[in-house]
Amino acid sequence: MVATKTNERPGTRAVARHIRVSASKARAVLDLIRGEPYGRASEILEFSERSVSDVVSKCLDSAVANAEHNDEISAEELYVSACYADEGPTLKRWRPRARGRATRINKRTCHITIIVSRYSDAELTAMRERAESRGRTGASEKAAESRRQRVEKSRAAEAEAEAAEAVEEAGDEVGAEPADAAEGVPEEALVEEAEEDVAEVAEEAVEEEPAEEDVTEVAEEAVEEPVDEAADEDGSSESPKEQG
Repeated sequence: MVATKTNERPGTRAVARHIRVSASKARAVLDLIRGEPYGRASEILEFSERSVSDVVSKCLDSAVANAEHNDEISAEELYVSACYADEGPTLKRWRPRARGRATRINKRTCHITIIVSRYSDAELTAMRERAESRGRTGASEKAAESRRQRVEKSRAAEAEAEAAEAVEEAGDEVGAEPADAAEGVPEEALVEEAEEDVAEVAEEAVEEEPAEEDVTEVAEEAVEEPVDEAADEDGSSESPKEQG
């Protein structure tokens, strides 16, 4: 019997390459989700304390997204059929040691592959019956619902950004219209408008000029005021004897 090759396994896959962690550490996390439904696997990775769990979770979400988009399979019907980590290139570094020696440091990398497949119809029916008998929604359905909400939020944000850009472009076009209209007006009309404005300003200036009578009255008042001041000064300069 010929075994199925790794790259020929059925299902929808996602690969994360050149992850800066050793393959042995990644395999310890992948062993936890192998054979689990999508919702249960997401919960396991969410509460895992290993740092590589974040990378594995992103790879799992990518595989599920590929299945939904390319194969049109609901996330509720998917499970992790295969997952494995292969050795990647090793980075060589050196650490100085005693007596002039040096010790090599191997910085390992790995390639993580996750394959998701659809449950058979009989398995799906049995799972739904168990969920109904328990009176609660399965973890896969909750994960799928949360995923739908995230997708809807991202699409709504993109739509709002596009609408804002369209409004800005429309505002720029409206602001540019008066300038374009002024460019199309002939020069003679512009000259006539300028002459009319000058004439209006001149008329307003003439109306604001004071009348001749007002000017005469102001001049007489200015002449009388110094005379009165001089008389007051002469009266105050007389001595008390002269006043007596």
